[in-house]
Amino acid sequence: MDEMLLEINHLKSYFFTRKGVSPAVDDVSIRVPKGKIVGIVGESGCGKSMTAKSIMDLLKYPGRVVDGEILLEGRDLAKLSAREKRKVRGEDVSMIFQEPMTSLNPVVKVGKQVREAILIHQKISKEEAKKRVLEVFQQVGISEPEKRYECYPHELSGGLRQRVMIAMAMVCRPKLMIADEPTTALDVTIEAQILKLIKQLCDTTGMSCLLISHNLGVIAQMCDYVYVMYAGKIVEQGDVFTLFDHPTHPYTKGLLASIIHLDQLTDRLSTIPGVVPNLMHLPAGCAFCGRCSEAKEVCKTKKPELYDLGGGHAVRCFLTGEGKVSNE
Repeated sequence: MDEMLLEINHLKSYFFTRKGVSPAVDDVSIRVPKGKIVGIVGESGCGKSMTAKSIMDLLKYPGRVVDGEILLEGRDLAKLSAREKRKVRGEDVSMIFQEPMTSLNPVVKVGKQVREAILIHQKISKEEAKKRVLEVFQQVGISEPEKRYECYPHELSGGLRQRVMIAMAMVCRPKLMIADEPTTALDVTIEAQILKLIKQLCDTTGMSCLLISHNLGVIAQMCDYVYVMYAGKIVEQGDVFTLFDHPTHPYTKGLLASIIHLDQLTDRLSTIPGVVPNLMHLPAGCAFCGRCSEAKEVCKTKKPELYDLGGGHAVRCFLTGEGKVSNE
């Protein structure tokens, strides 16, 4: 059995607004083994990024973690002081955001920004820190690292900016890297290069990765294990082969059906009708029942539990068998 690096148990992160409470992350449990890539997939608004920000303690007011455990090698990050959390963030756990142009300081050279990440967490000289930055720039495929070190963000292409963000995430040699849709703003050629780079870094350094995406093609290519999120909850989970070969939840089936296959000729693309419901006004039963073509009467009145299908495969749906899975 794989040794676990990150264990999230019954995590709840809510937003408290004047209009009501929004359960962005509602009783979510996730496991990330050491040296593995684990994916979270779902539409926009399903809680993927909120889960990542909860791990990193980056939720902004009026959002906050209200319950649950976030265990990194058995240490509960939620119970750490603000100072201890800052030490963990960047040194043990790092994050790559969707759009590097909004994450990088536009008036500071990128080399100095990456160097700062080292100086905050480690007691080394500026010269040693710069040397490490140049080594990491080379490691992540940035050509002419000395020249790029002196560039401002606007002087770099989108692909190079994302490589700088990966370098910043890697420079302190973290145990876990969270990649929140790291290729959203990139064209397909650069996307393939960035994904290949992340996978190579995990293979060569032994680092674990939590990859967040709405793209099932990316998930299939990169991940060992997958969690499907919908309306703040995990609706299906399993290893990547089981999930793609034997999808069980109607939402997972809908996501897979919407993938375009080059060998199939069709006049109409498959879609999932409707949109993700307002989290402050969720239906009494299953959150997906209003969009589900297989919904039964029980789906409208009762919330399904997570059912264990065996072999690490579990699904939150009344169309499956009995036997609620334990999230412990």
